[in-house]
Amino acid sequence: MRTETLQEIAQRYAKAGFFSPVPILKDDEVREFRSRFLDFYARKKPLLASIQPREQSSLLSETHTSLDWVYRLVSHPNVLNVIESILGHHLLIWGSRWFTKMPGDKTFVSWHQDGTYWGLKPPKVTTAWIALSASGPQNGCLRVLPGSHLHGTLPQNDTYAPENALSRGQEIAVDVDERQAVDLILQPGEMSLHHIGIVHGSKVNTSDQPRIGIAVRYIAPEVVQTGSELPYAMLVRGKDRYKHFEHLPSPKDGMSEAEADAIQRLAVEKMLTSVMAHREN
Repeated sequence: MRTETLQEIAQRYAKAGFFSPVPILKDDEVREFRSRFLDFYARKKPLLASIQPREQSSLLSETHTSLDWVYRLVSHPNVLNVIESILGHHLLIWGSRWFTKMPGDKTFVSWHQDGTYWGLKPPKVTTAWIALSASGPQNGCLRVLPGSHLHGTLPQNDTYAPENALSRGQEIAVDVDERQAVDLILQPGEMSLHHIGIVHGSKVNTSDQPRIGIAVRYIAPEVVQTGSELPYAMLVRGKDRYKHFEHLPSPKDGMSEAEADAIQRLAVEKMLTSVMAHREN
């Protein structure tokens, strides 16, 4: 099978609002990162089991700020090379979140647009969804509506549905023709990319296989987030001459679990404050 060039990926992404799949990890890297995640998940499982999916963001978000192995995954040169072809030479990570669906979970993600509530402008923002397991229709893979990023922002409602993985159960307030949806099927070690304005979501895992992956939000330094406080971001390639974000350092290997948890909590709180400030403006 022919592999697309970085230029071809960028061109197809601009037209459709997504690109998938992109191979990025070797088999041994997948094994390491998946093993690390499963250890992390096992430690968090008692807490995760005690709360609804939409309340789990505080435990599953911003781990790139506190865990060295997550930072190595999200700053992997193969990932950044592709992101650079879309956003340019200078790259920041604005946020990350694990979207994991274990067998038997009722977790889903409603149809929504990220750009509606993130407050990031201009839209030089892309999300990489990096798979550490197979991700397909049976276990609730990401789904997109091609070209929907070209039609502007749609009205959204906050449903607060408990099984919705989004913090407020955000859902676009218009009917979706699901016949137009595309499943972004990934193998372990592959990633997909989607635009901040594309309509996307995912269904429940109805299989006996887990879906394990992390969504990483990359931005160009010229992006501004509306709100009164200087938000956090992490520089992972190039330079930032705009200074619209306070730079977070990369995590240190060998930190205690308590130290890592404290750093992650701070990053999550800052993220929530920034997003809420945008909603109030």
